[in-house]
Amino acid sequence: MINNEIVKLLNNQLNLEFYSANLYLQMSAWCNYKTYEGFSVLLKKHSDEEIEHMKKLFDYICKSGNLAIINEIKAPPNNFKSIIDLFTQTYEHEKFITKNINNIIHSSITIQDYTTFSFLQWYIVEQHEEENLFKTILDKINLIDKYSNGLLILDNNIKKDYLKQ
Repeated sequence: MINNEIVKLLNNQLNLEFYSANLYLQMSAWCNYKTYEGFSVLLKKHSDEEIEHMKKLFDYICKSGNLAIINEIKAPPNNFKSIIDLFTQTYEHEKFITKNINNIIHSSITIQDYTTFSFLQWYIVEQHEEENLFKTILDKINLIDKYSNGLLILDNNIKKDYLKQ
């Protein structure tokens, strides 16, 4: 059995991953509404990934003999000032998720729960990839924001990349 404090932290993370899925799905809808089809596809696929992250935590908690608890998930924002605002919020959200994962890892090391520490290594690698992805997209948007067709070109390239997957 996992320490009760770690179970609480893992359940909190499970719910944060669920919120993340809803956030990215809502962002996808906003992008679609604004005709950013590529960004919409990217965020919708990312929403699916967040559900998988949630399920991994769910399974780990359950298989360790504990109760996975899904709480009420607050509604994500549904309006953004611009595509830059949207991806700034996405990048900041991923940094927040990384901070929470790191907190769980720190707690698991402190109480010598090396099984949870080992389980969470996958999340560390995943968070590094996600932060890098959204930081790169945000950097590219900021670079081309001054050019009228640059954003359209980037959106179309992302659409091609993510429709292949």
